[in-house]
Amino acid sequence: MKVIRTLFLPLMLVVLLTVGLRYFHSGPAAAPDYAAGNAGAEVLISITNGESGSDIAKSLFDAGVVKSIDAFFRVAVADERAARIAPGDHLLERNIPAKTALNQLLDNKRIVGLIIIKDGARLAEVITSLVAAGYGKDEVKTALKNLELPLGVKPGNPEGFLYPANYSFVKDTQIEEVLRKMLETFRYNTAPIDFTDVVAGYTGYELLVIASLIQAEADAQDYGKVSRVIYNRLKIRMPLQLDATVQYLLQRRGEITLAIKDTKIRSKYNTYQNYGLPPAPIGSPTLAALEAALNPELGDWLYFITVKPGDTRFTKSSDEFLRWKAEYKRNVSAGLFKVKP
Repeated sequence: MKVIRTLFLPLMLVVLLTVGLRYFHSGPAAAPDYAAGNAGAEVLISITNGESGSDIAKSLFDAGVVKSIDAFFRVAVADERAARIAPGDHLLERNIPAKTALNQLLDNKRIVGLIIIKDGARLAEVITSLVAAGYGKDEVKTALKNLELPLGVKPGNPEGFLYPANYSFVKDTQIEEVLRKMLETFRYNTAPIDFTDVVAGYTGYELLVIASLIQAEADAQDYGKVSRVIYNRLKIRMPLQLDATVQYLLQRRGEITLAIKDTKIRSKYNTYQNYGLPPAPIGSPTLAALEAALNPELGDWLYFITVKPGDTRFTKSSDEFLRWKAEYKRNVSAGLFKVKP
């Protein structure tokens, strides 16, 4: 029987924190722990979704990773990073301090069969990750084409539905099962979203498209404002003019400028040449972007621009936008947008 595990926020953390905190306050003053520098051979520790903190601690103890269950409890409860422990098969060393055990559980490089789908990942990037994991490109494309999709969307283009997360699966897991698990992760993480609810008359699938635009165009702190700009432009039938949609159709990333010739490409994804939304999402949005699509901030903004890193501005005035754009160009020339090594 093939098993596949998905690495979304594990329910076991509630148990870890509640039971752990209770023990932390009532347990003995010290707990047996290994000293550093005596690590032994690696052992495979399997953590399933929803597994309790006591189960994880016991697995570590039984496998000889930590010297006591208590030691791991104390370290995990005191370290907020424990909230990121994810299900999957982890390679850990034996005979290590509890703190080292936690660090190794949080190390993605120690998760067997790991596929990372980043926030906003495009379908083409998901395919690349799956091929890198050992699947044939043709079999991946065939499976994607036949994948049954949520929201009443016909099979064919699953862009936007393959939820960003870390996925771990055992060897020889069928590609169809991997993709189904990604859809299950989409349903699980978007459970708070009522896709039957509409904003400004847009359907659930259109909300997914809008969320993908928000994800691609903004940092998290600006999601709500960018969402409002999109709705404001749609309302007055003003082209969205989003660089991210053109970069999507050109399969580019990381570029801070867009050539004029690129804005003239004939494509339904070119929001410089077309009114309204593109025909499909341009990546896999997170829950935060979806919530922003459902709940845009209040404002009359029609323009936004990141003048310099960390400084994104919003305005209704085209004149003010053009002044900011000139400032942005000066900052580009000054090298403010260059990625530091």
